[in-house]
Amino acid sequence: MHRSKTALNLLQRLDRLRTASSGSLITRQMQMVSTAQAAHSRLLWHQAPVRHFSTEKDTARVEEPTENEKKLTVEVEELRKEAAELTEKVKSLDDKYKRALAESENIRRRLTKQIDDAKLFGIQGFCKDLLEVADILGHATEAVPKDEISDKNPHLKNLFEGLSMTRQQLNSVFKRHGLETVNPMNEKFNPNLHEALFQQEVANVEPNTVVVVSKIGYKLHDRCIRPALVGVTKG
Repeated sequence: MHRSKTALNLLQRLDRLRTASSGSLITRQMQMVSTAQAAHSRLLWHQAPVRHFSTEKDTARVEEPTENEKKLTVEVEELRKEAAELTEKVKSLDDKYKRALAESENIRRRLTKQIDDAKLFGIQGFCKDLLEVADILGHATEAVPKDEISDKNPHLKNLFEGLSMTRQQLNSVFKRHGLETVNPMNEKFNPNLHEALFQQEVANVEPNTVVVVSKIGYKLHDRCIRPALVGVTKG
C-alpha cells in the first residue's frame, strides 16, 4: 500500500514536470518566431529604397537631368535630324535613278528603231538612183512597135526580148529587197503615195479617182520613196 502511494506520487511529479517543460518549450519557440519576424522586418526596412525630401530645392535637384542626360538628348535630336535628311536624300536619289532608267530605256528603244530602220532603208538612196534606170528600160520596151516584133525583123526582136528580160530581172531584184511599184490606176487618190499633176472631168467616175498615171511610183518597205505622178478627176 505504501509502495502504491509512492509510485502514484512519482507519476504525478513526472506529469507536472512534463507539463512545465512543455510550456517552457512552447514559450521559447514563440520567442524565437517573434525574434525571426522582427529581424526580417528590419532587413526589409533597410533594403527598401526610401527617399526623404526635406525641401522643394531637394525635389528640384533630384528631378533635374544630369549633364550626361542632356548630352544624350542633344545627340538623339541630331540623329533624328540626320535621319530625316538622309531619308530625303534617298527619296531624291531613288527618283533620279528611276528617271535615269526610264531615259536609258527610251534611248535604247530609239537606237533599236534607228538600227532597224537603217537595215531596212539603208539602200534607199541606191534604190532611188536605180529607179531612173528602170524608167528608161520601161520607156524603151514600150517604145518598140509591137507589130514590128517578128521573125522578119530578128534584130529588133532580140533587142526587145533582151530589154524585157533586163527589166523583168531588175523588177525581181527590187522586189527581193522590198522595193515595190505604185501604179494607182483607177484607185482613190492617196496624198501619201500619189502626187496630182492635174484634174480633169470624167463621166461616171467618182471624184478624186486616179485616171492617168504619168509616172509610176515606188515604196520601200511601205515607205514611199517616190510618189506616183497622176491625174485625178474633179470633185
